[in-house]
Formats: sequence, C-alpha cells, structure tokens
Amino acid sequence: MDIPLPADYGGAIDIFYKLKWLHNEQVEITLHCFQYGNRKPIEALNAYCKKVYYYPRITGLKGLHESLPYIISSRRNKKLLANLCLDEAPILFDGIHTTYYATDVALSGRTKILRAHNIESDYYANLAENTSSVFKKVYYSFEANRLHLYERTLTIFDHILSISEKDHKLNQQLYPSVQHHLIPAFHANDHVTSQIGSGTYCLYHGNLSIAENIRSVQYLATEIFSQLDISLVITGKDPGPAIFSLQNQYIKVIANPDEHVLQQLIQEAHIHVLPSFQQTGLKLKLLNALFMGRHCILNDTKVETRLAETVSIAKDSNAFIARINELMKQPFTAEDIAHRNEALTSYSNKFHASVIGGLL
Repeated sequence: MDIPLPADYGGAIDIFYKLKWLHNEQVEITLHCFQYGNRKPIEALNAYCKKVYYYPRITGLKGLHESLPYIISSRRNKKLLANLCLDEAPILFDGIHTTYYATDVALSGRTKILRAHNIESDYYANLAENTSSVFKKVYYSFEANRLHLYERTLTIFDHILSISEKDHKLNQQLYPSVQHHLIPAFHANDHVTSQIGSGTYCLYHGNLSIAENIRSVQYLATEIFSQLDISLVITGKDPGPAIFSLQNQYIKVIANPDEHVLQQLIQEAHIHVLPSFQQTGLKLKLLNALFMGRHCILNDTKVETRLAETVSIAKDSNAFIARINELMKQPFTAEDIAHRNEALTSYSNKFHASVIGGLL
C-alpha cells in the first residue's frame, strides 16, 4: 500500500520487517508498491526482493470511485494487474487497501492471502469519532460506511492474516469459509533489550501528526501530568503547534528523532505512558516499549492476552496518576526482564515468517 522504507510508521514497519523475515525464510519476493507523498523508490528493497515495481497512487478527486472506498480505488493501476499475471505465484495483499484487483477474473485460481492491518471500517469510524475537523469527520464516516460494505467481499481470500487477537476472532466469525491465522505486527526487535534500574522521566512516542495520537498526548498533558511533578517526554514524527503548545517545565517535545535517539529515549525512560482512544489493531509503539523499555501503563482493558501480565492497566485518570506515582519508585529488575522475555516469545518475527512461508 506504500513504499515500506523508511520504516517510520506502523504500516511501513510491519511491511518492511515482514519482507526482511520472509526473505530470511528463503521466500522469493516480487514487491508491488504504490508511491505517493514524499516517499521515493529505494534501492535498499532490492536486497530482499527479486523484483520491485512502483505504481503512482491516484490521489485527489481522480482517485474517487462511485462505490469503492477511496483507500482502495486510489490504488488501481492496469500495469499492476498485468505484472501480477506474469507468473502464477501466490499473492499477499498487504492491507485491504491493495485489493482492487483481488476479484479480477485474471487472478482466478491464484492463492490469495490478505494481511489485515485492522478491521478498517471500525478504524475509520473511530477516526471520525476522534477528529475535530468537520470535513474529516464527514470523509471518515463516508469511508467507514463504504468499507463496511466492501468487507463483505473478503470471502474470496484463501487466508486472512489478522494482526491482533480481537481482529482474528472477529474475522473468524465474519468469514468462516476462509483460513485464519493470527500474525502479530512484524517489528525491528529480535530480543528484549530493556535495561534494569530506574529512569527519570515518562515517555510517549508515536506519529504525532495523526488525530488519535494527538488526542492521547493532550490527555496526558492536561489530565495526568498537570497533576504530577514528574517529567514527560513526548517524541515522534511531525508534531504540530498543538503538540508544541503543551510544553512546560515538566513536559518536553522532541520532534522527528532518528532511530538511535528514539531507541535511547525508549530504553532510558522509566515509564511508558500509552493511553489510546482507538482500540483497533495492535500498537507497534507498545511492542517497541515492551522490547526496549521498562514499565508500561495503558488504558486499554482489552490488551492482548499474551501481553496483559507485562503491563499496568489504568482505567481512568486517577488510576493513571496513582500507577505512575507507584512505578516511579520501582526499579525495573532482572526478574522483570525475564518475565518480559517469556511473554514476548509469541511475537517472534522468525516464527511468524515461517507460518506465512508455509502458506505459499
């Protein structure tokens, strides 16, 4: 659905590390990706792929369709279909975004696998609920309705790879004729690198240009850390004025850190504060915090079963404040790291790449 390098946001991270680990499993890959925004063709992908094709995404009004969701209709290109017909290989559609040609007769008989990043109709409905822009609210609601109708066609897939337990169970109910597999997000971590001891600050990291994360940061600043004399560092991609305006003597914003700086911030923080108001998919920032960081506090009562014992759950602001005060006094121990290692075995890139490889 996008050029996966640089791997600097959730979807790109999942796609890139999936490519890398499938390549490690000796899977021969032809990559088809849509180019838009400021992302350009990149030679580094050739190290993992036999061939890489790039197609322009049809953005703006030209990308609209009379009945299909925009995220799908804007990713149509006749050259893509022609190139897919050059061989008989199985096709992995990475995201519902890429499925414009999935029902085309030219691809009948091919093994088709869908990587489901979210229940997209729910995701867009949540975006509509969380944005303050009237225009975006209308667009997200319109897209959610179209996606809800379009999702009925997903029975044409042989396999659906869901990214979270919640999505996996729902997809099993919705599409009982399809083979289902729970494949968590691929990520940059091979093993737990959390550090024992204590840090001096709390951390929130994420893409700071999207509505969901902006809301989370504003909640932390106004509802939580306004009641605490504890430092909060907010870091991530493309923060706007609304984020920078939250800075004070206790709150610091670090924009667009490089990979080394971000890893250092994650490892040195004492607590990762990760409230979310959109309970869809699996948050890669949580996986990064668990693999590299110390204590984690969420407000998500439906956190993945396999992760529940490794995090603290705070159901409201008062609980969040109380848990921060408690954990700031608790060093992260070798026992905590051992427990984390055990819990995260279910998120092995190598294992899940081998599962996908077995479907091809």
